[in-house]
Amino acid sequence: MTAVHTTYRDAIREALREALRDDERVFLMGEDVGRYGGCFAVSLGLLEEFGPERIRDTPLSESAFVGAGIGAALAGMRPIVEIMTVNFSLLALDQILNNAATLLHMSGGQLSVPLVIRMTTGAGRQLAAQHSHSLEGWYAHIPGLRIITPATLPDARGMLRPALECPDPVLVFEHGSLYNAAGDLDEPADAVDIDNAALRRTGTDISLITYGGTLPTTLAAAEQLAAEGIEADVIDLRTLRPLDEASILDSVRRTHHAVVVDEGWRSGSLSAEIAARITEHAFYDLDAPVERVCTAEVPMPYAKHLEDAALPQTDDVVAAARRVVG
Repeated sequence: MTAVHTTYRDAIREALREALRDDERVFLMGEDVGRYGGCFAVSLGLLEEFGPERIRDTPLSESAFVGAGIGAALAGMRPIVEIMTVNFSLLALDQILNNAATLLHMSGGQLSVPLVIRMTTGAGRQLAAQHSHSLEGWYAHIPGLRIITPATLPDARGMLRPALECPDPVLVFEHGSLYNAAGDLDEPADAVDIDNAALRRTGTDISLITYGGTLPTTLAAAEQLAAEGIEADVIDLRTLRPLDEASILDSVRRTHHAVVVDEGWRSGSLSAEIAARITEHAFYDLDAPVERVCTAEVPMPYAKHLEDAALPQTDDVVAAARRVVG
């Protein structure tokens, strides 16, 4: 095993390459995934390597090509469908909710849909309101889907394989701010778990619960809190549905304090669901109410200073933690 210096973007590309090489049923399709190499350059070079039958550029119709992916999965293929950004996935919501998520149930277990849908999510890149929201919490509301949010290089590299092996539709949310994140990664890589949260930092005073693009923000906050004598557990949820409730509750029962960091809007958010579950199952273990750090409830601004003001920042997480621990 060799350590290779790579980026989050390149780790996903290598995972795609491995899947295409190892299973002839796998193919990638979406807007600009072929000749252009993907809107975020994730699929760059794959068309030349695997050809247009395996790397398929599609028309600008999310409903059509997600529907085609569902049909291919039903016919025994293992399609990977790329949607350019989570905001555009709303054009395919009928296919995702009413077909992909429901067919197994409505067919009495006869029709599984082993489909992987990848999409970019999140803000922080000055792409304004139609390209920058974090809507993965909406999809985590839907029974029949599995929702995964790789936030580290090993997860970016290793989550695709078990996602393709899953008999249910899997939505992969890749935060746009992570594509250039760099580090060392062992190759050949092993598949990683897509069932459980990961404890990224261990502490005794407070549980900081997050996922995806807000993991670096939360880890930076934990470092700052440690300098003040407050040691934090940092939980990377990794999978939003099914939610690893046991890991969350185990941490909260040890630290007795919790802050949930979520780039989604506060109202009706994933952070609200997590706070509710903590209150339902660990109320008497809490020494203070659960705090939430979320995106401001506005369409995402274009101007950099306004975008930064709208998003959860390290100082916001630190301030919330201080309030909780008193």
